[in-house]
Amino acid sequence: GSCAQKVILFQGCVQPGLAPNINAAARLLLEKMGIESVTVTNELCCGAISHHLDAQERARETARRNIDSWWPYIDPPGPGAAGSIQAIVHTASGCGNFAREYADLLKHDPVYAEKAETVSGLVKVISEIIDARALASLVTMPDTPIAFHSPCTLQHGQKLTGVVEKILSELGCKLLPVADAQICCGSAGTYSILQKDLSMELRKRKLANLECNKPAMIATANIGCLMHMKSGTDTPVKHWVELVAEHLH
Repeated sequence: GSCAQKVILFQGCVQPGLAPNINAAARLLLEKMGIESVTVTNELCCGAISHHLDAQERARETARRNIDSWWPYIDPPGPGAAGSIQAIVHTASGCGNFAREYADLLKHDPVYAEKAETVSGLVKVISEIIDARALASLVTMPDTPIAFHSPCTLQHGQKLTGVVEKILSELGCKLLPVADAQICCGSAGTYSILQKDLSMELRKRKLANLECNKPAMIATANIGCLMHMKSGTDTPVKHWVELVAEHLH
């Protein structure tokens, strides 16, 4: 029916190779909520990396190409147009943050400005879509303590502080308090490569804050933070959607 919810699940360039189960977990949670997720094969990296490296024109070109690959799902011509998507969902808060900036990035582009505006309006990060109440009866979370690291892109970029924590708490997670939660883990896009020493120092501080109450696991919401923290600790680090998907019954 026309009321069926349908979204594009953005693949990202890093994630399919390094952590394919994150998107698989997201797809499963959406499905449990009655939302169909579409994968668009010809999309590219979100463009954030070029942007971090100050290659603005390349970032704009990437944005245009992604808009082109998503557009048929957004503006389907002819009959049956009710099958169009309601959102473009990102499991990496860094990508979601950047795709929201397409409108700004292309505002002077006569061909793409309007489309970019539409696309930016459709971008959602997965925590904005997941409804804890809809999943509560389907999930039994472990009673082990969990420390959640809220990525900068989620807190400062998208102003979604506390959203994931609220979902996890409502699903029955035991969340530990984390000191200095607003401070970066040191991954910060390309920062971990370009500012190695500072990045390592930030990571050390972040992990000390996350681990001081002995969590069984660290959960986060961005692949960059996840990979960066993972390489500095023996505590398992997971994307929160993986954690939830693993405890579906």
